[in-house]
Amino acid sequence: MLSISKIFKFLLPMLLITACIIFLLNYVLHELEKSRDDSYEYAVVINVIDGDTYLVKISDRTEKIRLIGIDTPEKYENYKLYADTQRTKKDISTIKRLGNIASDYAEKLVKGKKVKLVKEIQGDERDKYGRLLRYVYLEDGTFVNLKLIKDGYANVYSKYDFSMKDEFIAAERYARENKLGLWSDSLSDFK
Repeated sequence: MLSISKIFKFLLPMLLITACIIFLLNYVLHELEKSRDDSYEYAVVINVIDGDTYLVKISDRTEKIRLIGIDTPEKYENYKLYADTQRTKKDISTIKRLGNIASDYAEKLVKGKKVKLVKEIQGDERDKYGRLLRYVYLEDGTFVNLKLIKDGYANVYSKYDFSMKDEFIAAERYARENKLGLWSDSLSDFK
């Protein structure tokens, strides 16, 4: 017959091992959940500054975000506007007009709407201007960055590497070939 001390000597280590396993599993699950939650957050778009930069409200703070992997024509006087004139050989007023068209399209798409902001898995958190770098999704699942390119209102911004680059390049090719948005015959100045 087994004595209580022999049973206790056998069960105590088993209980300790089981408790340790449960603790470790809870810790791992908590960390996985936390990392999953850190990859995105929800916001409301307060303002569209231009086609690729938005002002959003995230919980109790306001942030500027820059859409990853896209570039729209400039609508404001700045160094990039002048760089765009050199790159495209177009005049300032043409680029600003196209920038306003792209910005208006983005505004109709996102302003006042709840969006999901997703981090790039292989990139920086912020750009050199302090803006959050994000992919943006509407509540219905529309991928805003991709839609702006595919509908012809943005170019692929390929200066930096990002995980969706190939898909964005294909979308820009599609928009150009189908003369959509800024690539349409009526707006052919920016080509």
